[in-house]
Amino acid sequence: MTTAQAGPATSAPLPRVPPPPAPSPRERLRRAAAHCGPVLAVYGVLKLVGFAVFMFLLDSAGDFREKHPRFGGGAHTWDVLGSWDGWWYQQIALHGYDPALEPVPGATGLITLKGNSAAFFPLYPALMRMVSEVTGLGPYGAGMTVSVAFSFVAALGIHAVTTRLGGHRAGLVAVGLWAVWPGSGAEWAVYSESLYTALAAWACWAVMTRHWLTAGALTFTAGLARPTAVTLVAALAVAGLLAVRRRGEGLGRPLAAVVIAPLGMAGYLGWVGHRMGDWGGYNKLQDGAWGHRFDYGRHSFDVLTSVPVGHFDYLFAMPMEDVIGVGVVLLVPVLTVLLVRLRPPAVLVVYTVLSYLMVMATQQYFGNVSRYLLPLFPLFVPLAVAMSRLGWPSLAAVLGTAAMASGSYAGYVLFELGVP
Repeated sequence: MTTAQAGPATSAPLPRVPPPPAPSPRERLRRAAAHCGPVLAVYGVLKLVGFAVFMFLLDSAGDFREKHPRFGGGAHTWDVLGSWDGWWYQQIALHGYDPALEPVPGATGLITLKGNSAAFFPLYPALMRMVSEVTGLGPYGAGMTVSVAFSFVAALGIHAVTTRLGGHRAGLVAVGLWAVWPGSGAEWAVYSESLYTALAAWACWAVMTRHWLTAGALTFTAGLARPTAVTLVAALAVAGLLAVRRRGEGLGRPLAAVVIAPLGMAGYLGWVGHRMGDWGGYNKLQDGAWGHRFDYGRHSFDVLTSVPVGHFDYLFAMPMEDVIGVGVVLLVPVLTVLLVRLRPPAVLVVYTVLSYLMVMATQQYFGNVSRYLLPLFPLFVPLAVAMSRLGWPSLAAVLGTAAMASGSYAGYVLFELGVP
């Protein structure tokens, strides 16, 4: 008896599975709300608490009522938020620029030039003007709208970056820290900090996710918001070089991003220099009209060696604000070391370190250092990762208390006890 040998098994072709249907607009909106809702809620609640305390302190002290509307005064508490630098931004939104180096007659001291709006970069007032044209709001209302809106955009960017390093819970804590950080009073004011931080955070996220052209475009745009974007340009360049070397990534997109990134800042500085008839006009204006110059850290050293011994005889001394500033400045190196220990992408480390060094090496109002360092959002990451181990009640107690206190140290001190 012979056994027939079975031939090779043949399998029937698998039925083609149709791709899942694309989510409807309502479903996409639901998913976006589920993802973004907690982030926006955490930031919004904490920020509202601090903002309410700030307004209460302004009203109870009443000092703003005796000050000029341009210099921290006004008829209402909220008018203070449009003073100081906010006054300049409103003038630009209304009247545009007229760059010039105008000497102060007979001046021979620190301030030899009249203040000029060209010292303030154009993106923020341009957005103010656009919002004003669309909504009918005045320059103050438009400026507040832009700042508040971009503060939430910054919160989403900070959450996105931190989540990649420490998880969703750490991302929410980082958003809470953004709401209560020293200097956070400028987030809801006619100031450009929220706009710049939003651009910087999303530019870093784009580098981390290898969206090079997006990173280049965002860095280009950040260069139209603040001159400190030079540190973001450098961070992007370092990250691009490392990506090409380590991953064998194509050269085209990283190189294009690096080429695009500095053009916004360079274009504005070049335009100002051309209009002034002096290619170094921007730096001369900052030096002669505001006393801001690169001094290799001499002024910062004077402050750091004077405040601890109770001396306030240095340039631009503002005791209460400077004490807070010294605390922030000494905290940054500690947080930077903790950040490095997490082995984050190079773009975050380079951006943080260079931004810190740039602030410390510049002669300027030291009391404002908490505001100048506010865009260094990577510093939130190590704290957020550590704090994410706490339970929600503990986190609510810590961040809630910090939110109430921020009404003083991040709001009242910045706008009323100092000169923003």
